[in-house]
This record gives sequence, structure tokens and C-alpha cells, in this order.
Amino acid sequence: MTLDGLRPLADRVIRPFISGSKRAGLTPDAVSLLALLAAFAAAGSFYLAGETRFAYLLGALLVFCNGMLDLLDGALARELDTSSSAGDLLDHVLDRYADIAVVAGLAAGIGAFALGFAAVTGVLMTSYLGTQAEAVGLDRVYGGLLGRADRLVLVGLVATVAAFGDWTLQGLSLVGWLLVVFAAVGHLTALQRFYYARRDLG
Repeated sequence: MTLDGLRPLADRVIRPFISGSKRAGLTPDAVSLLALLAAFAAAGSFYLAGETRFAYLLGALLVFCNGMLDLLDGALARELDTSSSAGDLLDHVLDRYADIAVVAGLAAGIGAFALGFAAVTGVLMTSYLGTQAEAVGLDRVYGGLLGRADRLVLVGLVATVAAFGDWTLQGLSLVGWLLVVFAAVGHLTALQRFYYARRDLG
């Protein structure tokens, strides 16, 4: 179920934004920084949702912006023919900080810090195993049950629904269950990626 495989389609969808970014004089690194700022703003909104539920809507919108900008930086680099290892490194570092911020904001908003820790480690291990495969000479791994694109879509959907009601199951809110999914499925995805990489290495 990973949406990361739809990157080629997404690149076509954002073509107008690539043209707009070129006209505005934005660099891929600048777009990466804007994506990080959107993630931090989303985290702040999710934290404030503990006081006003409609802050979840703003957080969902900002997460969508983070995802779009994350697609845009790489596409813009290819368009400008400025792709580089340094730019790729910056993009991945900022993406990880963005992931941490969003999950931490969700956890802080409902006061579930232990669950947030389990979720963020699942998220980070998923991403780590994806790029570690490349470090040992394989192609970068985007597969598995839950990639970054999937997470962003789930966060946006859950935050939107949470804005309109205090949904609970077994004493845990909808956002809490999202963190459970990130924790459990995130670590499972990391193990899947490890398995695929180990198999390919022989």
C-alpha cells in the first residue's frame, strides 16, 4: 500500500509549481527549507489542537503543503539540472526533522508522549532502512507497508476528521490510534525493508 510509487505521476502534477518556482527564483534548497517550516507550523497546530480542535484543520493543510514542497524540491533540482549529493543530503535531513516535528506535535497535542516516542522511532527506522539500502550499494527502497507519502496522507485525513469530533475507541483518540499505527506499522515496514535489502545482498 505505498504511495511512494506514484512519484512519477506526482512529478507531472506539480509541473505548474516548478515553473512558478523558477520564475520566483527559488532554489531547491530554499524549497526544502520552506517544507521544513510548513512541518514545524503543522506541529504547532497539532499541539494547539489540544485547546481548539479546529487547529487540526490548519495542521492538515500545512502537512499537505509539506508534502507538496517535498516533491517540488527534487523536481525543481532536476529541472534546473542542479541535483547534487549535498542537496540530496539536505533534503533527507530536513525530511527527518519534519517527520519528528509532525509526530511530536500530534503526540503533544493529546499528551501521549510514550506513544509519540514509539511512533517517531517507527517513522525514523522506516526512513533509515530506505536510505541504508542505498548506502550498501542497492537502490533506495521506497516499498513496504507505510512510506512517507502514506504517512502524510494519513496525518492529513486523520487530522481533518479529528477537527470535527472527539472520536475515541478503547479509550484512545483517533490521533492516538494514528500514532499506534505509526509505531507498529512503521517498525514492521522497517523490518520489511531490511528483509528486502538483505535478500538482494545475497
